[in-house]
Amino acid sequence: MSVTIIVGSQWGDEGKGKITDLLSKDMDMVVRYQGGNNAGHTVVIKNKTFKLHLIPSGIFYPNVKCVIANGVVVDPLVLIREMEELKSQGVDVSNLLISSRAHVIFPYHRLIDQAQEKLREAGRIGTTSRGIGPCYVDKINRRGIRIADLFNVDSFKEKLLWNIKEKTFMLEKFYDFSVDLDFDRIFDEYLGYARIIKKNVVEDSGALITKAVSSGKKILLEGAQGTMLDVDHGTYPFVTSSNPISGGACIGAGIGPTLIDNVIGVVKCYLTRVGSGPFVTEIKDKLGDYLREKGNEYGATTGRPRRCGWFDAVVASYSKQVNGFTSLALTKLDVLDDLETIKICVAYRYNGELITYFPSDLSVLEKCEPVYEELPGWKQDTTKISDFSLLPKNAQNYVKRIGELSKTPVEMVSIGAERTQIIRL
Repeated sequence: MSVTIIVGSQWGDEGKGKITDLLSKDMDMVVRYQGGNNAGHTVVIKNKTFKLHLIPSGIFYPNVKCVIANGVVVDPLVLIREMEELKSQGVDVSNLLISSRAHVIFPYHRLIDQAQEKLREAGRIGTTSRGIGPCYVDKINRRGIRIADLFNVDSFKEKLLWNIKEKTFMLEKFYDFSVDLDFDRIFDEYLGYARIIKKNVVEDSGALITKAVSSGKKILLEGAQGTMLDVDHGTYPFVTSSNPISGGACIGAGIGPTLIDNVIGVVKCYLTRVGSGPFVTEIKDKLGDYLREKGNEYGATTGRPRRCGWFDAVVASYSKQVNGFTSLALTKLDVLDDLETIKICVAYRYNGELITYFPSDLSVLEKCEPVYEELPGWKQDTTKISDFSLLPKNAQNYVKRIGELSKTPVEMVSIGAERTQIIRL
């Protein structure tokens, strides 16, 4: 039995796509278990960059089955475009499978997202406006339309009519948002999408995964976003609409927790986050700008600039608690190559007192000040190093210190965007 979960340990954008791609070559199946096309997983192969939003990062290996599981919300237009783009670049997508239980994003979901972000009373949360949150709302509210519904014309028609009527009323009367949700156009459009993806749809992806496990196959469960964006455990309300954590993998993939062997936490060697919300270690001067440019910290989905900050061990420890990491994969160590000194936040100071727990009350978190430990930089290029012992001593010390503070052994260190630029410990 070998089932591994890959989880982002911070606010997303940790480099999960590269780590998933790296591990996929030894897997039989890669499963995307939550989120939607608000995700952006970047894979670089021989200087060619691929940005995946819905399709699992294992798609570049023809022998690997890639599954979009029931926990994902699917915009079929985005999915089809992504499939076509990959095919145009010589990537075989015939091994892609889609759960019939995954929920479908419709135009009204995107409109609601935009309307809510425009008129949000408590401030904007920085949504991607892809309709992800409203689709999950419909799912929980039992108003959702699933992939399976697209193949039952009468049922689909009934559900779509009701949703368009409800959403039109809400958008126009409450949000004062002008809409043109033409039923016939949307109905025909989505029936067309259904015909295109029909050959990829499976009845029960959970059963498929469980059968693969029982036959000795190796499975990788790939999450999107990150722990601090989890709807239950993140910096609510500045979070995503699903559970990116390891516990969400079982629900989103449709398998039991006793099947899980390993949980790998992907950790960026500094911190970033997109959109609004508290960020204790944020660097707001030229150094923050430097990290953004050196690390190319712009959203793979939206292109928005990411806020940058020092590594936060309080966040790392909390993420370990929530996910139960068995090992860590560190990314973007090379971005720090030219720095004289590097800071690590080891605690927070709130009202004059030191705290080492992560506050749930954002009004407290916003007033926390970072308590830093400073380490000397290494001032040396690390991008061509393939053995940990050959890294500069200060770089080794930095990696070891992250492992100590995170209470988890470091298994991999990424020193560049290319899939081969990785050090295995």
